[in-house]
Amino acid sequence: QAQLVESGGGLVQPGGSLRLSCAASGIIFRSITMGWYRQAPGKERELVATITSGGTTNYADSVTGRFTISRDNGKNTVYLQMNSLKPEDTAAYYCNRNPSFSFWGRGTQVTVSS
Repeated sequence: QAQLVESGGGLVQPGGSLRLSCAASGIIFRSITMGWYRQAPGKERELVATITSGGTTNYADSVTGRFTISRDNGKNTVYLQMNSLKPEDTAAYYCNRNPSFSFWGRGTQVTVSS
């Protein structure tokens, strides 16, 4: 059974950092492009970062220079290092393939507040 499990979220002050992890199972992880998405209350889910099977990365303008996506194919895990966090980064964060599968994990909540 395919599964995506996100972790690493929490409450952080503006300017702080967090590292999110996403463990994938039941999928051919190493051959697909993975992404991190986020959804703030009252807003649509948005794609913030992607990484191809070969390691090429791409970022939304809003996070470029602050977020770094990486992957470990041996562990079927994708990461999102988030630095210089802003209140507008507050959202539930999800990982998924890009384009996404029909299923989603439960996400991990990131709250940036003083």
